[in-house]
Amino acid sequence: MERIQSAIAKARAARNAARADPPPPLVLSPEAAVEPAAAPPAAVAPPVPEPAARAAIDARWSALPGFAPSGAQMARQHVVTFVGGREAVHFDMLRTRILQQMRGNGWTRVAITSPGPSCGKSTVALNLAFSLARQGEVRTLLAEMDLRRPSLARMLGLREKHQFAEVLAGQADLAAHAVRYGPNLAIATQTGPARHPAELLHSPAMAAALDRIEADWVPDVVLCDLPPLFAADDAMAVLGQVDAALIVVAAGSTTVGEIDRCEREVAAQTNVLGMVLNKCRYMDKDYGYDYYG
Repeated sequence: MERIQSAIAKARAARNAARADPPPPLVLSPEAAVEPAAAPPAAVAPPVPEPAARAAIDARWSALPGFAPSGAQMARQHVVTFVGGREAVHFDMLRTRILQQMRGNGWTRVAITSPGPSCGKSTVALNLAFSLARQGEVRTLLAEMDLRRPSLARMLGLREKHQFAEVLAGQADLAAHAVRYGPNLAIATQTGPARHPAELLHSPAMAAALDRIEADWVPDVVLCDLPPLFAADDAMAVLGQVDAALIVVAAGSTTVGEIDRCEREVAAQTNVLGMVLNKCRYMDKDYGYDYYG
């Protein structure tokens, strides 16, 4: 673990020699670690809807079809935050750090991507979404935007045939292609690959659709599960439409060169919220807690 952190820090220091050294990374768990972004500025208060508008928004969320995946399905997909407890502590810490950054900066949209495939970005996205769902005052939308190889519906065991690509194209309403878990988590999925995903994600219609979703549904957090950055240009098309991005890398398979290149590419388009080190099995005993023991 220390070697991985050291290599990442050296690569970043080489790029940022003219700036102050960044804070050391905070390792959270054998499955996820986040490097904190810079401290946020003074909090930016979001606009508060009028009472009639709030009632309409509440009704819109309540009308979404409810869905609850089985605990066994979530366990198979390593979504530990579905149950909560000790196994979820590390993702809950990640959730808190992200909420602090977003509230401090007035951000709403967060992209989740990775340098390449098999880093576990969708698993991280689901864990973060269900962790956020336990914050009753936070409304979260998790949006499937890996339109070439969508996986959220399969991971959830969702049988409904949803086409979130139609929503992004401005051809359908979000309500027709999303489900609700509990009162405050909506998940929009894509059943099977979409046609011409790069062209759709580059289109003005996609940008307008995200704006319309945010205006109509007023989520506090929008998590965009993007494709791997280097798989195609799909992710690059979306990064300019989000407030920040979380990069998921896989211990033992993602190289330091890939991490460095990915961070540079993402930082050129949006704010780098942090970096999650996934699939790490060997960590110091000091990381984590026995609070639930």
